[in-house]
Amino acid sequence: MPRKKETNEEIEEEIREVVVEKKVGFNYLEVTIIMVISILFGFVIGNAVNYVKTTVTGSKAPSELKEFISTYQNLVDEYYEKLDKEALVDAAIEGMVDYLKDPYSSYIEGEASTSFNEQIDGKYIGIGTTLKWENEVASFVDIIAKGPAEKAGIQEGDVLKAVDGKEITGLSTTEISQLIKGKKGTTVKLTIQRKEEQKEVSVTREEIELSSVTAKMYEENQKKIGFIKIDIFAANTAKQFAQALRQLEKQSITSLIIDVRDNPGGHLTQVSEILSLFLNKKQVLYQTDESGIKKKVYALSKESRSYPVVVLANESSASASEILASCMKETYQAEVVGMTTYGKGTVQKSMTLKNGDTIKYTTEKWYTAKGNWIDKIGVSPTIEVEQSEAYLTTGLESDDTQLQKALEMLKEK
Repeated sequence: MPRKKETNEEIEEEIREVVVEKKVGFNYLEVTIIMVISILFGFVIGNAVNYVKTTVTGSKAPSELKEFISTYQNLVDEYYEKLDKEALVDAAIEGMVDYLKDPYSSYIEGEASTSFNEQIDGKYIGIGTTLKWENEVASFVDIIAKGPAEKAGIQEGDVLKAVDGKEITGLSTTEISQLIKGKKGTTVKLTIQRKEEQKEVSVTREEIELSSVTAKMYEENQKKIGFIKIDIFAANTAKQFAQALRQLEKQSITSLIIDVRDNPGGHLTQVSEILSLFLNKKQVLYQTDESGIKKKVYALSKESRSYPVVVLANESSASASEILASCMKETYQAEVVGMTTYGKGTVQKSMTLKNGDTIKYTTEKWYTAKGNWIDKIGVSPTIEVEQSEAYLTTGLESDDTQLQKALEMLKEK
């Protein structure tokens, strides 16, 4: 069976999911057992999932698993050419995921798996900068304050020439990235050029926290309007959102815009925590359906707020973004401005294998607070506003018709 390779370009599509819990470090046999059980019986929202490690021996093993092990062993022992055992089991796992015929269940390999997990985890091991590749020149941009690169003296615009003595000429950005990456606490030597000077810089790799939240404040008609954009619901997004919200509230905002445009989704726990900042424990955030059993999920904290909120959403707002938009619309009575969202009403679980690859598969449906299933339908805005062609070209806030509409509405509140 042909192998389906996931590429970095497909990562955003892979994140169109709600990840509840990620298990790490199963060996191949354990994953085989887990996937067989998953296919036979079907991410539990709000609760941890406990897997029981099963030892497959003798008559205790399910008959279908005995068949699998027997086939595997016969192929390894008797096939006329030597087989890669890990690759064989890898193909079997992928085959089980493919059997589901679910667009949101997949096997993600290699660098694509690493990128997927880094974005979902909201952190990575590295030097805290981004490489810009232009005209066959790789230069450093977006250097994180107090990060390893800045501490080592690297400046924005410095040109990378070599990594640990290996020249980067002819290498792709992915290959360069792989050379720079490594274990936490280890050192990488970078040869950089700054104007006419070329020198070698040693940088110690550290854990870098990715930022998924940006915030600012607008003053319109003597009103202070807070603005928070969420790029993805990573494992640290709720913490970043709460910090940003409280900083805005210290400035006495009278209303808030939450922007989830182009947000592909992410961790369900994170959107639950964010929604819980606005709603009390008696209010429903969303509902779930696992194997026909429907449950209502309520707010988690004692906090609540009452000032006006507008949610910005568009066709690329998916999954966890849709949970936030629908809940703020149905339970908080917020306005949703923009376009109808992507339309994804299912929940996935992601699991990282010991070889670094990732599998994810669907386990539940989710419904809005009022019980609506938005799969392939999306969340409709309360006020539909198409984005201007000018904004797509200029990126200027003055051309952002959706943002301007939200500001216009809130300055009158």
